[in-house]
Amino acid sequence: MAEFPELSHLRHADLVLDVDLLNDPAYFQAVFHSLPRVEALYQSQTELGMANEAIAQSNLALQDRLYQLRSETKDAFDEAKSLEVRWKEVEREQKEVYQRFSPQFLLLRLRHATTDQDNASEALASSFVRSSPSSGPNDTSDVDEFVRELRELRKTYHKRVMWGDRWTGGQVIWRDE
Repeated sequence: MAEFPELSHLRHADLVLDVDLLNDPAYFQAVFHSLPRVEALYQSQTELGMANEAIAQSNLALQDRLYQLRSETKDAFDEAKSLEVRWKEVEREQKEVYQRFSPQFLLLRLRHATTDQDNASEALASSFVRSSPSSGPNDTSDVDEFVRELRELRKTYHKRVMWGDRWTGGQVIWRDE
């Protein structure tokens, strides 16, 4: 009785092995399933099964929404990846554009423009000298036009030289705004 206290309420005759109990499986099952511990075990098993079924039903009810969210998340992730690739392209393009406006590049362009301006004024002067045969005093309008053009070309040339000299002298300050 100390080892099995749940049997303490049974009579001795009930505890003695009954031949019918051993020979008839249905009788054995009936006795076995009538034990309070077995009934409690089956009851808790039934409750757990019902709880699992309720959880499964709840999960199934959320399944479609979960698949939808998974799809939306994948689409958002794919879009983010494509935007990241596009960002790198735009950043590269921006760098190329900004490079054309960097102080070093602008100084280089100013120097090239100054050289081109000098070459243009020299070409105009050479052209005038080659094309002016000794034609006499009738060509004052041609001379006036030449002087006006040469003066404009040289004025632009000297302005560019002054800007280049100021830049080289550190008098030009670039703000990165």
